[in-house]
Amino acid sequence: MTYAIIETGGKQLRVEPGRFYDVERLAVDEEASVTIDKVFFIDNDGEASVGQPFVEGATVEGTVLRHLRGRKIIVYKMRPKKKTRKKQGHRQELTRLMINSISVGGKVVASESAASTPSPTPAAELFPEEESAE
Repeated sequence: MTYAIIETGGKQLRVEPGRFYDVERLAVDEEASVTIDKVFFIDNDGEASVGQPFVEGATVEGTVLRHLRGRKIIVYKMRPKKKTRKKQGHRQELTRLMINSISVGGKVVASESAASTPSPTPAAELFPEEESAE
């Protein structure tokens, strides 16, 4: 399993090709491609590349699926014995990002097509019909 640890929006994320992640709002249109070059770590089936602080020539390619807003959180501030109360709500602006590939030095080490799961085996192959002795 190949994965990378990247930085986006001031946060570090562990990403894998073929999965989507909600990150801080990116200033990119929907269905547009995004290249993230702040890659801290890459693990390619046990072969690790660690950056100092970033891995040289490593990039993560992704596609913006849509922009959305996160769940509402309540910010409640109260000063006891002062009759001061303040209640605010906040919804974070997010971007849903589908990771397409991870590459190092121009060579793709993992892509969405390689990360997709194999097609399920038909039930007939898993459980062969038992011949009844009549």
